[in-house]
Amino acid sequence: MKKILVLLLGLVLMMALAGCGNDAPAADTGGGEDRSDQLFIQVSALSNLDYFYDHMLGMRMVGEELGVQTDYVGPADLDMTAMIAAFDQAIARQPNGIVVVGFDDALNPSVARAIEEGIPVVTVDADLPDSKRLAFVGTGNVNAGRMGGEFIADLIGGSGQVAILTVPGQSNLEERTQGYKEVFENFPGIEVVQIADVRGDPIIAAQAATGILQQFPDLAAIICVEAAGGSGAATAVVEAGLVGQVKIIAMDRGNDVLAMIEEGVITASVAQQTALMPYYAVQILYNLTNSNVEISTDNAAAGVLGIPAMVDTGVIIITVDNARYFVRD
Repeated sequence: MKKILVLLLGLVLMMALAGCGNDAPAADTGGGEDRSDQLFIQVSALSNLDYFYDHMLGMRMVGEELGVQTDYVGPADLDMTAMIAAFDQAIARQPNGIVVVGFDDALNPSVARAIEEGIPVVTVDADLPDSKRLAFVGTGNVNAGRMGGEFIADLIGGSGQVAILTVPGQSNLEERTQGYKEVFENFPGIEVVQIADVRGDPIIAAQAATGILQQFPDLAAIICVEAAGGSGAATAVVEAGLVGQVKIIAMDRGNDVLAMIEEGVITASVAQQTALMPYYAVQILYNLTNSNVEISTDNAAAGVLGIPAMVDTGVIIITVDNARYFVRD
């Protein structure tokens, strides 16, 4: 009889515990709160360049990890009118945040309009410091230029004529050029003989580099501070029969650039960790929407946003020794 009573008591206890379990909230499987209705949009341009593949990759990765929607919009070329139109269309979708590549101050009014409508904006890659953007995530561009400058100065023995391929007026490229110039100030034998506008186009870059090689037959190096210049400079050097004689330091990690590094046409490339830019920018925007870091007793009243104002995603020098690790399938 005792055994039966013990069994019955055990059964009742098990049923009670089971009942308590049914009343409790479902176990968290790791998904947490459903935020799949939140949307974060990146507005850019020049999506025809291999470089911006990493921007799209970063947006996709962060969306999947956070469980939110992400989108990448903007023209295939450097068309500011089209990019502004894409920005305005992004605002109309009322996303939880906008990531924008700050190509030109012409974007500042769109940034202001987004902020006025309660949509936070973070710039990536190129900054808009005079806009109302909340933060910037990208390469510390002056330091990137310095790293490239030190590499090329050592390569040419601290002496020789060099040319720079860029897009004048673009803040991130101006800063990289500044970094190179700061290093060259320490090498009186290095002379910057020309700074050419390539307009973000490899064909124009090749034409510009060809003209420079004809004008300066003793040129020691061509420096590229944006993604299109490397392949253009390589084309010009190959056609002139100057492979190995004229050193090329490219920018970023397009497969075409990597192949030419392995072939010995391009000497090296200063590569940004590009995918990290939109990845961390969306993290910042996501935290603005979903978190509250208590920096003060009342962040809003104190004017505290609770986010970093700037994140430096850094650069890597790619040479023949490590180029194979950066090739995309």
